[in-house]
Amino acid sequence: MKQTFLTAVLVSSLASAWALELGDVAPKSDVKMKNVDGKEISIADVKGEKGTLVIFSCNHCPFVLAWEERIAKLGNEFQKRGVGVIQINSNDPAKVAGDSFEGMVKRAKDRGFAFPYVVDADSGVARAFGATRTPEAFLFDAAGKLVYHGTIDDNHKDAAAAKEHYLKDALEAVVAGREVAIKTTKAVGCSIKFRS
Repeated sequence: MKQTFLTAVLVSSLASAWALELGDVAPKSDVKMKNVDGKEISIADVKGEKGTLVIFSCNHCPFVLAWEERIAKLGNEFQKRGVGVIQINSNDPAKVAGDSFEGMVKRAKDRGFAFPYVVDADSGVARAFGATRTPEAFLFDAAGKLVYHGTIDDNHKDAAAAKEHYLKDALEAVVAGREVAIKTTKAVGCSIKFRS
């Protein structure tokens, strides 16, 4: 038990140490991942004229479920405004059955995602990003540089009570070609259940 805990702490620390820094470009952007429509797609394939939003997510996490309507709304809206959007499930369905591909197809349909929701088959993309949570957002500007990394807003429980709309504000700045005011926040959510 003690060894398992120490291993988990070490893995979490190493992932954080490898996290992308502001100004970095998206790693593994050419890796093809299976989308809910059955097609293979990469981050590079969805790159937008104004920027690109990459969100690490899943089907089961209570934080994802609480933010999911807001994520769908933001993704659908800003995709129309020139931001490429892709949501990535890096969780191992052998560890959490609810994170199966079939579950992804259902969630994408139920929530009306107009953007790709893909499987990170070996969790390699999440590892390359240094992502550790679901949901966790990485926003890149038109030049492909990371300009925002973190959470969606300051209240996962109640959209109406949110006072800080970090991701929306960052998206608005990117679309307008302005500097993002709040560039990093702590990603709040469930730990990614990495594939072995």
